[in-house]
Formats: sequence, C-alpha cells, structure tokens
Amino acid sequence: MLKTKLGLLRGRSCGWPKLKKEKGYTLFELMLAAGIVGVLSVIFIPGYFRYVTRVNMTTATADIKTVEMAIEKYYGENNQYPPDLATLGISMRDPWGNPYRYLNILNGGPSAKGMARKDKNLVPINSDYDLYSSGEDGASVSPLTAKASQDDVVRANNGAYIGPAADY
Repeated sequence: MLKTKLGLLRGRSCGWPKLKKEKGYTLFELMLAAGIVGVLSVIFIPGYFRYVTRVNMTTATADIKTVEMAIEKYYGENNQYPPDLATLGISMRDPWGNPYRYLNILNGGPSAKGMARKDKNLVPINSDYDLYSSGEDGASVSPLTAKASQDDVVRANNGAYIGPAADY
C-alpha cells in the first residue's frame, strides 16, 4: 500500500511503466524557423553592408585628413609639396586594402595638371595636390562623374572638402 502511494506521488499510476516522449522537431517547425531566419537576413544584411560602407568611408576620410596634415607639415618645412607619399614615410592603405593616391599638381608640371581629378565640368578639383582613396572597387579615373570614381573618397577644393566623390 505504501509502495503504491509513493508511486502515485511520483507521477506513476498503479505501477504501470512511464511512457517516454519522443524528442525532436517536426518538419513544420524546422521550415518555420528557416523562414524566420530567411526573412530576418533579408531585412538586416543590406543594412549591415550599408553600415560597413559608411564606416569605411569615415575611416578613409579620417586617414586622408591625417595624411593631409603630414603633407602640409612637409610644405611648411620645405616650401614645396612632397613628390610622393613615400617621401613622408607614409605607406598607408585605405579600408579596402588599396594604397592612398597622391598627385603633386603644383610642382608636378603640365603632365600633373592633365592627370588631376576633375569635377562634372572637367575643372580640376584642387590646385595644389590630389589626395584620394580609390574606394571599394579599387578603380578610379580623372572625372569624378565616371562610374569608377563614384565610390572614391576625395580631397577637393584644396582641402575644404574631404568625403565621398559621389557627394561632391
């Protein structure tokens, strides 16, 4: 009698063996979970890539400002702009792994003036030097309106503007 009462207290009824529940997920539950993951990824992945692009653009802008200060310091000490970034000991790469590009327009002669970056009216955007990142695609051409230049981060108006070429 005591044994039967203890068995009832433990959830057993009259000594019958306890049935085991099957563990696992149904096909419907798995499909529902996969659908939720798919919807969330469609929503959040593009936003994440926009965020990464914005962070890379901000990093490139800050790097260009830092290099610009080093160039201006060199100009103050030597009364001319450096022929290249290696003269300053700068071998930085942009967030996309490409080297920053520099062109001394003021002391580079006529060929440098022809290679200078240009705005939509094909007017050079700087009169002293060009300093820019070629962006995520690593390609760049002289006019900022070209497709290859749209993702570039540029220094324009002799340093008054530093930012995405598409916004200039």
